[in-house]
Amino acid sequence: MMKRRELLKAMAALPLLPLLLRGAMASARDAATVMATKFRSRVRPGDPGWPLPAKWKQLKRDVGGRLLKLESPFARCSAPPSDSVCAEALKHLDNPFALGDNPALTQTSGWADAWTSQPSAYAVAAENTADVVAATHFARQHHLRLVVKGGGHSYQGTSDAPDSLLIWPRHMNKVTLHDAFVARGCAEAPQPAVTIEAGAMWSDAYDAVTTKGGRYVQGGGCTTVGVAGLVQSGGFGSFSKHWGTAAANLLEAEIVTADGEVRIANACTHPDLFWGIKGGGGSLGTVTRLTLRTFELPTMFGGVSGAIKAASDDAFRALIAKAMEFYRRALFNPHWGEQMSFRSNNTLNLSMVFQGLTQQQAEQVWAPFFDWVRASSDYRFAKPVQVLALPARHMWDAEFFRAHAPQFVVADDRQGAPAHHVLWAGDQDQVGWFIHGYQSAWLPASLLQPGQQSKLVGALFAASRHWGFSLHFNKGLAGGSADAIERARDTATHPQVLDAFALAICASSGDPAFPGMPNAHPELAKARREAATIDKAMDALRAVAPGAGSYVSESDYFLRDWQQGFWGSHYAKLAAVKRKYDPDGLFFVHHGVGSEAWSKDGFTRLHHR
Repeated sequence: MMKRRELLKAMAALPLLPLLLRGAMASARDAATVMATKFRSRVRPGDPGWPLPAKWKQLKRDVGGRLLKLESPFARCSAPPSDSVCAEALKHLDNPFALGDNPALTQTSGWADAWTSQPSAYAVAAENTADVVAATHFARQHHLRLVVKGGGHSYQGTSDAPDSLLIWPRHMNKVTLHDAFVARGCAEAPQPAVTIEAGAMWSDAYDAVTTKGGRYVQGGGCTTVGVAGLVQSGGFGSFSKHWGTAAANLLEAEIVTADGEVRIANACTHPDLFWGIKGGGGSLGTVTRLTLRTFELPTMFGGVSGAIKAASDDAFRALIAKAMEFYRRALFNPHWGEQMSFRSNNTLNLSMVFQGLTQQQAEQVWAPFFDWVRASSDYRFAKPVQVLALPARHMWDAEFFRAHAPQFVVADDRQGAPAHHVLWAGDQDQVGWFIHGYQSAWLPASLLQPGQQSKLVGALFAASRHWGFSLHFNKGLAGGSADAIERARDTATHPQVLDAFALAICASSGDPAFPGMPNAHPELAKARREAATIDKAMDALRAVAPGAGSYVSESDYFLRDWQQGFWGSHYAKLAAVKRKYDPDGLFFVHHGVGSEAWSKDGFTRLHHR
């Protein structure tokens, strides 16, 4: 029998029972909400969860008024011809600096059957790290698709996305040189370095470090590429065989992670995040500044250019064999970089660069090869050979080129443009291009060995029967300096880069085709034919390099086993870093770490990793 005191206690508790039940039910609902949030889709304009105007106004106040509502300038082209916005955009369509200065545009206008350049709904024109933090918090809280655009060069379409919020750090472009830099929290010897904010391009970095500072920083070949994006993708420059990749020379980074925290990542603080930034593909957070080591300049930089036409298929095969034998014997070292291109019309194009040699020394290196070519009636020079050298400090000196070799550069032609904003003339055809197909594959140095060279030559010749392609020798580190290889070993870049003598690239493209542009009609049937032909060319190369990986920034949008193709054995570690710092996948890019958990457009969560 229940005692009287216990009965009174039970009766007293009865009024609380509904409250207790409601609390338990609320806890269950909260748990369900948390679980749903982990799996929920991102919202678009018009969806119930899209932020109300008052929320956007608050974000605008939080970022000092630097919230922009975006519209493509080509959206105005259907208006009368006098529309100045459309006319101005068309006027500067071939100017990569102008494209980069418009947050609604990208340097690539699209890829056939993959994506087209479309602006985000809003952009935060960040001028400081606090702006990036505010945008990150806002995107996370409101379940928005978040995009980061630095230089805007992504071939994969990761620099924009319709219905998204864009972090646009173009105005964060300060470059600061250090005589004695020590990474925070590290006890190491001070070393020369440069700190570069996330919105800077390599033209900004080279002007400050080399032209004005008399030092060298390992960056990209194209001057309009963003510094932060290049480092996060790995980052090859013309002289990477000597100084390594941009990622391998990273000393420290400031990054805003998905929780809105500002973290300093280096070898001593958040070393796992630091490793992931170095070649992991840019989906771990928003890098706001980077510090890279700088080097003493060599005396001279230079280049070798020309084109050789063979009279027959057999003669072209022999030319390929001679070129590969010559490369292994004379050029497979830290002095040389850039390209040899093989065309289906039996032409070998040379576009090589060198460092640490005089013009006379470079001419002596190439003399045996050119003597061999001249000795046979099977060959003629379709483009005269040039061997040029210049003092290294003038390599990116815009005023020097304007005065002495204006044919090599194209300037930003807008009034008031910075004098150092010039583009290499050879990169002009990539401005606004519409990609038909693009593939890459690392070729192992073992193929250069005498017993393997015939296989390599056969593959190169077979590939050239389908489509032209280039061997980028600076994008494989084999044959490079021991320091360059060792530093790259401690990055997230695919391990194959250490043993590759070159990256083979095969691509095709059409004219700019931004949506809304007058007469912008991509030739999709032609694009598909060319993409299929590129498949055949690359199949011929992969036949002698089975399992060849691809460089994440220059690769096939449709690559199937992209985890293995981009990062190989590093992917599992990268995925663990992603789960730690971005467990809910706020930072999504196509074929980026963790993107397999999302739909192709990055809006629908497929599963929780």
